[in-house]
Amino acid sequence: MNTEQDNNLSSEKKAIDLSIKLMLITLLIVWSLMIIFPFIAPILWGIILATTLFPLYQSMLKIFKGKKAITGTLITLLLLCLLLIPSVIMIASVVNEVKALKASMDANTLTIPPPNAKVAAWPLVGPKIYDAWSLLNTNVESAVITYKEQMIQIGQKLLSALGGLFSNVLMMSLSIIIMGILLVYSEASEKSVSRFAKRLLGNHSEEYTKVVVQTIRNVSKGILGVAFIQFVIMGISFVLAGVPFAGIWALLVFLLALVQLPGALVAIPVVIYVYSVKEPVPATIWSVIILVCGLSDNVLKPLLMGKGAPVPMLVIFIGAIGGFMLSGFIGLFTGAIVLSLSYKLTGLWINEDHLIPQAK
Repeated sequence: MNTEQDNNLSSEKKAIDLSIKLMLITLLIVWSLMIIFPFIAPILWGIILATTLFPLYQSMLKIFKGKKAITGTLITLLLLCLLLIPSVIMIASVVNEVKALKASMDANTLTIPPPNAKVAAWPLVGPKIYDAWSLLNTNVESAVITYKEQMIQIGQKLLSALGGLFSNVLMMSLSIIIMGILLVYSEASEKSVSRFAKRLLGNHSEEYTKVVVQTIRNVSKGILGVAFIQFVIMGISFVLAGVPFAGIWALLVFLLALVQLPGALVAIPVVIYVYSVKEPVPATIWSVIILVCGLSDNVLKPLLMGKGAPVPMLVIFIGAIGGFMLSGFIGLFTGAIVLSLSYKLTGLWINEDHLIPQAK
C-alpha cells in the first residue's frame, strides 16, 4: 500500500515538475518573441532578400575569388544605394516643391495655367476637374477658400505618406544589412536551417526546405520582378509620351502590380488623356504602346512565376494574394510559402499509404 502511495506521489511530483518546466519554457518563448517582435519584419525581409540574391552572391563570389566579406559588403552597399538615393531625391523634391509653392503663394505670384477644354469631356470626373482647375486659374485665393477642407485632407495624407515612406526606408535599410550578414555567413546559416528543419520535419526536411527557397525566388521573380519591369517600361512610355507626373503614374502601376491588379487600370486613363492633348496618329501610336506595356504582366507572370516551381503556379498565386490581404507586402511571401508547404503536406498525407510498404 505504501509503495503504491509512494508511486502516486512520485507521479504527481513528476507531473508538477513537468508542468512548471513547460510553463517556464512557454514564458521564455513568449517573452523572447515579444522582445524580437519589432525586428520580425526586417528579419523576414532580410531572409527573403538573402534567399533571392544568393545565386547572384555565389556568382560574384567567384569573381572576387571567394572573398565573402567583400562580396557581401558590395551587394549590401549597392542595394542601399538603390534604395536610399531615389528615396532621398524624392523626399527632397517634395519638400522643395512645397517650399516653392508656399513662397509663391505668400508673394501672390502663383499662377496656374488654364485647363484644356477637352478636360471637361472626360467621363465622370471631367466637369468637376475642369471647374476646379478654372477657379485655380482665375482666382487662386478663392479656390483655396472653396476647397480648403479637401486641401487640408490631401496635405495630411501627403504628410502621412511621407512619414510612412521614411519608416519603410529605415526598415528596408535594416533588412538589407541583415541580408548582407546572412550572405556572408551563408554556410553557417544553411547548416543551422538544415538542422532545425531536420529536427522539425524529419526525413522530409530537405524537400520542404527546397520548397520554401524556390517559392521565395518564384514570388520575387513573378510578382516583384514583373512589378518592377512594368514600372520601368511604363514609366519610360509615360515620359516619352509627355504625360504629366509620369513618375507618380508609374509608381501607381508598380503598386497595382504588387497587389496583382492589371496595369491597364492606369494605362486606360492615361490613354484617354493622351487622346485629349495629341493629334490622332501620335495619340494612337502611344496608346498602343502604353496598353501593350500595361498588359505585359499577362505574359511575364506565368513565365517567371511558374519556372521551376515546386508546386502548381495557382497555389503560389493564391497564397501570395491571400497573404498580401492578410499581412501586407510581407504576406506576398509568407502566404505563398505557407500555402505551398500545406499543399505538399496534404499531398504527402493523401499518398501516405503508397509510401509505406505494405505487409505481405
